[in-house]
Amino acid sequence: MNENPGKTHPTKGSAMKEDPAKGSTMKDTCAGSEWTSRYASSLMNTFGTPALVLTKGEGAYLEDAEGKRYLDLLGGIAVNALGHCHPKVVAAIEEQARSLGHVSNFFATEPQIRLAEKILNIVEPGGAPEGSRVFLANSGTEANEAALKIVKAHGLAVSPEKTRVLALEHAFHGRTLGALSLTWKERYRTPFAPLIPNVEFIAANDPEALEAAISDDVAGIFVEVIQGEAGVHELDASYLSLVRELSRAHNALMVVDEVQTGIGRTGDWMGHHASGIVPDVVTLAKGLGAGMPIGACVALGECANVLGPGMHGTTFGGNPICAAAALALLDTLEEEGVLSCVKELSGTWRAELALIEGVAEVRGRGMLIGLDFIRDIAAELVEVGRRAGFILNATGPHTLRLAPPLIMNAEQAASFTKALPRLIVEATGLKEKSR
Repeated sequence: MNENPGKTHPTKGSAMKEDPAKGSTMKDTCAGSEWTSRYASSLMNTFGTPALVLTKGEGAYLEDAEGKRYLDLLGGIAVNALGHCHPKVVAAIEEQARSLGHVSNFFATEPQIRLAEKILNIVEPGGAPEGSRVFLANSGTEANEAALKIVKAHGLAVSPEKTRVLALEHAFHGRTLGALSLTWKERYRTPFAPLIPNVEFIAANDPEALEAAISDDVAGIFVEVIQGEAGVHELDASYLSLVRELSRAHNALMVVDEVQTGIGRTGDWMGHHASGIVPDVVTLAKGLGAGMPIGACVALGECANVLGPGMHGTTFGGNPICAAAALALLDTLEEEGVLSCVKELSGTWRAELALIEGVAEVRGRGMLIGLDFIRDIAAELVEVGRRAGFILNATGPHTLRLAPPLIMNAEQAASFTKALPRLIVEATGLKEKSR
């Protein structure tokens, strides 16, 4: 594949369809605009009109139905840790699919067990505390649902009055009703009110607000190490330490949502490792499956026994194909020293981005970066960036979130850095023209 983002190839996107007359499979070739029309007439309008119809991926690059290439600086929203179609992941999926695809959780499979063991080895430096266990799910929101059940069951086991749950302002923990109850944004919450009661939001990085809110009737507190959807805002290590100290003092569980920051995204296996804390529950997803749907709720120590048989479940959780993909990803990150490369490249990249005129602030760790601009041009930057061959994501009027594959190299990062000044000028012009 050509290494230049934005280059167009002559081939069109295609899919396979059955020919009723011949009973065989043939190419279904459409332009991107036709695919978009078919999308609108067949899928619910929960995501709006898709910006592109994507057909191929390789490494840090994607290709659309018109054959145009893009450098993927979103990574499927921090999912594609090894980029697209990594050969070791593809081989693992193919091999597992030939032997066993699904059996339900009435039975165990080798990939499921090996993945749980691997997660317990990396979730804390030196391994998880004795007695820790993993619940394998299909997504981040499901992992957080499991964590919320652990918190609520723990609280009720201590006292019928121990029902309050704390979450942080600007938090995002998912879209199912339980996880949504922990999510800050009113636009997401209002259409489904009333949600789970006794969830209270407190200001992030505010020790006084935390101390005022926490008491013996709190069952648990949910935090993200870096609030990605809020624009990549990091919690102070001292604040995380205080959450750990006060939650333990009041017999409340501390849940760290590592759905976006886990599995090497920050340059450490887990985002909370840099703070030195050991939480009670860690939730994972996104990067864990290398693009396959998977989530994990990791209960550390005694709270691993809170949920017993019949208290929670999932039909597809621990699916052997998804587990095989996750194992291939974790092995590759280890064997190829990807995390140290993430730390080295990201520090240089953030420093270079901060020097660009029009950039107000650069935040984040590893390959999770927030870019603030002096003007409200984020939406326009997504548009002009796409035209130039870059996949970008706006989390607010003046903020971009960069979450590229962890395997992105210095040359690829530099291509965006070099293009950004021009993109800012174009985005500013587009903004002024639309007024």
